[in-house]
Amino acid sequence: MLYSSVIVPGLQIDAESVHEILVEFVKVQMSKSGLKKAVFGLSGGLDSAVLAFVLTEALGSDNVLAAILPYHATDPESLEDAKNVRDILRLQCVTIDITAMVNECCGALLAATGEEPGRVRLGNIMARQRMILLYDLSAATGGLVIGTSNKTELLLGYGTLHGDLAFAFDPLGDLYKTQVRSYARYLGVPENIVAKPPSADFWAGQTDEEDLGFTYDDLDKLLYLMVDERRTKQELLKIGFDRAFIDTVKTRVRRNKFKTKMPVFAGLQTRGIGGDYRYWRSTISQKSLVQSGR
Repeated sequence: MLYSSVIVPGLQIDAESVHEILVEFVKVQMSKSGLKKAVFGLSGGLDSAVLAFVLTEALGSDNVLAAILPYHATDPESLEDAKNVRDILRLQCVTIDITAMVNECCGALLAATGEEPGRVRLGNIMARQRMILLYDLSAATGGLVIGTSNKTELLLGYGTLHGDLAFAFDPLGDLYKTQVRSYARYLGVPENIVAKPPSADFWAGQTDEEDLGFTYDDLDKLLYLMVDERRTKQELLKIGFDRAFIDTVKTRVRRNKFKTKMPVFAGLQTRGIGGDYRYWRSTISQKSLVQSGR
């Protein structure tokens, strides 16, 4: 079902203000880290292209290292789009083919388990291999790995833990996919990148929307009303959303929340790591722990 008749004014953004905020955000986060160089994966897709423009504006092209990390099944058009962004922004760039690394990992798994990884597992292996390389490049250059995930993907858990969800900070993490698309046009990202179907490029013909089962336009409308405006299920039904659509998205958001949180620790001391997180605490007081010498 398409929800073209559902209008969500809150999804409209002031791109100029967004740009000012994100550029300042990058500068502040880099300053806090004490590092000057940013490292990120440039795929030829919308999100990484937008990030490239933001990082270049904030840090200058000399302080931005883009890594193009293709697999043998990567669409040649994606590679050309990535190189085009590289050339437009005059980015420092390295290209590393991950095919041999991924295949070696799959071969080891086949030998150990007797089965080859399916498509989803293969995609996870690719994402994690890319992150291994990004973090090694960050160590080699004294840089910081920057994330490219948008709010739609983060809410739905459409990402790989210790893969594309591993980063120091994420400038696009509070922009829905359709908002990133609008922002991209403001930045002057090439239109063929803005308009093409989003894809993780894990296999030929793969698209994000086919994997998710819904269009980003529909997902963003529902998610904005559900998350940002905190509309109830009855309100969403009254607006015109299908019950099955609401339930599917709600369930997915709830089940994937762990991907956006630090691991939970058992709280034993007065202060834990990360004041924003709630910890399970035992009934044993800290005082009793100290007295017992534990």
